[in-house]
Amino acid sequence: MKAPKNSTFQDRQATAAAAKTAMLERFRARPGPDDPAVIERRAAQAAIDAAREVRAAERKLAKEAEAARKAAEEAARAEEMKAAALADQARIAEEAARAAERAIEQKAARDQRYAARQARRR
Repeated sequence: MKAPKNSTFQDRQATAAAAKTAMLERFRARPGPDDPAVIERRAAQAAIDAAREVRAAERKLAKEAEAARKAAEEAARAEEMKAAALADQARIAEEAARAAERAIEQKAARDQRYAARQARRR
């Protein structure tokens, strides 16, 4: 490790004071709030902020429109599913009615065969 150049307390104190004065000079050299460059920078920043807000509002509107479109699609899909379910229920009811009719017809045919068999025996 290298030995420090300013080894005495007074040297370190002078270096610190010089650094503080340099910082103070840099601060004083900054342009004031009425400087044209500062005013121009603030105006540019305000324009950027306004454009950012416009883009955010556009994104929000697009997101809301997309959500509305998806909700409408979902509602249409639910309506289609409900119609399909009703059609399935009607088909099932119709098949059940046909099955009941077939059962009645089969029972009538069986009863007729039984009656014919009984008539032949007598």
